[in-house]
Amino acid sequence: MLDQLIESLASLPSWGVVIAAFAITYTENILPPSPSDVLLVFIGTLVGIGAAGFGITLASATIGSITGFYTMFTIGRIFGDRLMQSRFGKLFPIELLLRAEQWFQRWGYYIIVANRFLSGTRSVISLFAGMSHLEPVRTTILCGVSALVWNALLLWAGMELGQNWRVVEEYFHTYGVVFWTVLGIATAAIALRMFLRRRLNAESDNRQVRDKV
Repeated sequence: MLDQLIESLASLPSWGVVIAAFAITYTENILPPSPSDVLLVFIGTLVGIGAAGFGITLASATIGSITGFYTMFTIGRIFGDRLMQSRFGKLFPIELLLRAEQWFQRWGYYIIVANRFLSGTRSVISLFAGMSHLEPVRTTILCGVSALVWNALLLWAGMELGQNWRVVEEYFHTYGVVFWTVLGIATAAIALRMFLRRRLNAESDNRQVRDKV
């Protein structure tokens, strides 16, 4: 699949490379998981050999990132309550959802800045950002700054690596494994803490009832 995408990108004209940069960064926000970061590094390789200009490719990729983010942000903002009442919402403990909302209300804008550096979570973060009703203009600006920096780094890496661009696959794989492992452990710890707290509260309530009897 990835090799086929690479072959397709390599055969594109200059304007096609620019459009592809937009499509890649937009799609990753809507349909994760996506090898978007690796593909953007390869586009950087194409930029390095003169297939497209750096500035216009970076602008296209960043606009795609912002547009994709804002699409999910809007969905979360408009349909967030319905999503939580649907089967999607039932997949998560209500306490965990409430805690996530509290985190976004307190740290939401910092999370938005880090969003582009958290591959695989971008659509979820933008969805929860909308559900938490973060201020749209400020959120969009921070998303744009984060996307600009990250996309520039990926394109620059492709330009520098040239034909050796595939080495980034191993780094992204290792990064993904470490990140998801830490996130999984943290989520499990939070869920366990909530379960134990709820159990202790239930036992305390039962004791109070028995004492009254």
